[in-house]
Amino acid sequence: MPRMTFIERDGTRREVDAPLGLSVLEIAHKHGVDIEGACEGSLACSTCHVIVDPSWFTRLQAPTEDEEDMLDLAFDLQETSRLGCQLIMTEALDGLVVSLPAGTRNAGG
Repeated sequence: MPRMTFIERDGTRREVDAPLGLSVLEIAHKHGVDIEGACEGSLACSTCHVIVDPSWFTRLQAPTEDEEDMLDLAFDLQETSRLGCQLIMTEALDGLVVSLPAGTRNAGG
């Protein structure tokens, strides 16, 4: 099974099983990682904002315009920011590393 690593707000690295076909948000919830996901993946908020490790960012599919619009509302937006609900685990993403932002802003959700 693929694995991925969450870097929590306090800097703790947490490597977890990442079942194929689940989103980063779903994987976080499955393992008790502190990501809200207020809109449950419907692209109506930015509370599942994660910061993708730069070495992984270029391997991801480009965000949709809807995702980019929601990211504009995210707290602590970074160059490699994405919404966890839009990142779906595949074999190619085995080893993915994402950090949690300093906080969240529930804008639009």
